[in-house]
Amino acid sequence: MGQPTPARNDADWWRSAVIYQVYVRSFADGDGDGTGDLAGVRAKLPYLAGLGVDALWFNPWYLSPMKDGGYDVADYRAIDPAFGTLAEAEKLIAEARETGIRTIVDIVPNHVSDQHPWFRAALAGGPERELFHFRPGRGAHGELPPNDWTSEFGGPAWTRLPDGDWYLHLFAPEQPDLNWAHPVVRQEHEDILRFWFERGVAGVRIDSAALLVKDPRLPDFVAGRDPHPYVDRDELHDIYRGWRAVADAYGGVFVGEVWLPDTERFARYLRPDELHSAFNFSFMTCPWDAARLRASIDDTLAEHTPVGAPATWVLCNHDVTRTVTRYGRADTGFDFATKTFGTPTDLALGTRRARAAALLTLALPGSVYLYQGEELGLPEVEVAPEHIQDPMHARSGGVDPGRDGCRVPLPWAADEPYAGFGSRDTAPWLPQPDDWPSYAVDRQQDDPGSMLTLYREAIRMRPAFGDGPLTWLPAPDGVVHFSREGGARCLVNLSGTPVDLPEHTRVLLTSGPPAADGRLPGDTAVWLV
Repeated sequence: MGQPTPARNDADWWRSAVIYQVYVRSFADGDGDGTGDLAGVRAKLPYLAGLGVDALWFNPWYLSPMKDGGYDVADYRAIDPAFGTLAEAEKLIAEARETGIRTIVDIVPNHVSDQHPWFRAALAGGPERELFHFRPGRGAHGELPPNDWTSEFGGPAWTRLPDGDWYLHLFAPEQPDLNWAHPVVRQEHEDILRFWFERGVAGVRIDSAALLVKDPRLPDFVAGRDPHPYVDRDELHDIYRGWRAVADAYGGVFVGEVWLPDTERFARYLRPDELHSAFNFSFMTCPWDAARLRASIDDTLAEHTPVGAPATWVLCNHDVTRTVTRYGRADTGFDFATKTFGTPTDLALGTRRARAAALLTLALPGSVYLYQGEELGLPEVEVAPEHIQDPMHARSGGVDPGRDGCRVPLPWAADEPYAGFGSRDTAPWLPQPDDWPSYAVDRQQDDPGSMLTLYREAIRMRPAFGDGPLTWLPAPDGVVHFSREGGARCLVNLSGTPVDLPEHTRVLLTSGPPAADGRLPGDTAVWLV
């Protein structure tokens, strides 16, 4: 295992970084109450440094009623007591930096919690009402919502108040949307950015970055109408230019959550005076197919080149099915409408493919985001309905299983209660399946064939690819093969049959053992020089 090194001081560190996503509630429980916290993260900093990551992205850790896992923020300048205190957050940022790891925080600009002081004042009839979208209803008595918009979580996007007015929430009713046409909203968020940059964070991830601005007429939704009434509106870019000025003053960086099928419009967010990077969801949602993955990679690189932004590669996050399970399904394609994947098949197959996908992703030019537990090969968990806390489940009438299956607390020690997540006396906030100890860190850390060892070695060896552009090399059908200028080569066999290795000096790393005849088996990747 490589030794941790001090954090890079160059301003472009983020262009090729490996960034680890921490869902605090499920990472490590430091105080034994069943919920992950900042004390737990601080205790695991040696683990994260040993993994070799460059930065940590924290899902929202702010004061919140937790109606949507912390994405309903009541105070952006306070840490939720379930996680710790602001002083602990400042210590964590500083201690991580000392081990060579930067910190990225999550900002949720589209909405706040219904417990936020602004919304509470708005409900009381104060001028803060202008900071949200309040409207009278339609119908003879205002009994119908102001328009036909639906929530991202299912059901109507409007809730009626006792005074008869309705308010807009593109997510849960406890998450009222902000009115970004109001200068106070804009000024407040720029001040929040300054607050966290002054506490030493290196960057900010922007939740639902394309949804902030609404058509002021709030018209009914018409499929295909351009511009969309609330997605990817042109006014967004002026907002992010203002944010970029704040970030540049501190040397900070942004990564946006931008779900857009139009690659040209996606790239507009990455212009030099806007966001530094954005998540590449087309790659994450691509089926396990050589031609389609190559096309996704080509499209991604092409859309980033004109604006000079690095690609950002993601296999999984806190909102989608875990990679092992997804790649073990007969149809690994992704439905943008339902945000779901195909039907379950073979977990062993999914693990082989996930291992190969790890080497593919870490060989590509740009930055890589690694969701906690992916380095352990964790599968998606089927959480019993009575334990599901994700509002997507309830809002869909129980049809959507929600996202809790990828948020189950991590296993650290196989022989400890609750797989070493926290206290032996307090169950984690989500139940762990019976086989969770088999994935524990202490079972994998000294196993040369484990997923954890593979990720550690791949992150350590990643510099062998250098900083050069990608060049495709000849390969049989069902195989992707590329080099990086002046660096190593990556070969991934997505076919069902073994293939010959091309001429090479030596093998750096493989995702699985070779076939008996030395060929590269199906669903296996190799790094060569």
